[in-house]
Amino acid sequence: MKQAFAHAAVVELSPGADERALGGVVTEALCGALDHEPPCPVAPHHTSVSGRGARRRVRVLFATDDEAVVRRTIDAALGTGSFEGPDGRTHHWTLRSSSSDEISDSEAAHAAQLVLG
Repeated sequence: MKQAFAHAAVVELSPGADERALGGVVTEALCGALDHEPPCPVAPHHTSVSGRGARRRVRVLFATDDEAVVRRTIDAALGTGSFEGPDGRTHHWTLRSSSSDEISDSEAAHAAQLVLG
């Protein structure tokens, strides 16, 4: 049965890197492409990035019936440390930490939508 989960990571962006590349690398790993028809083939998800400066927090909400596979996919994607964006530029970062996390109260409605999605 599909359930919602949260995954949290901390990365250090290289100078000039676009934080949107973090969401892009996760989407390509889980969906195969940035632009695709719904639903996401591996796990409906949402990636958010917060923080200032080089250190950023990456949070991925996702829904799946195979949590371990999706977490490994997210870790592998962020662990690559690079992503070529649609503009042809390659953005780099260093993954500092990655772990499971609890879904916050403010994320509960969004997480429920992902389960349905």
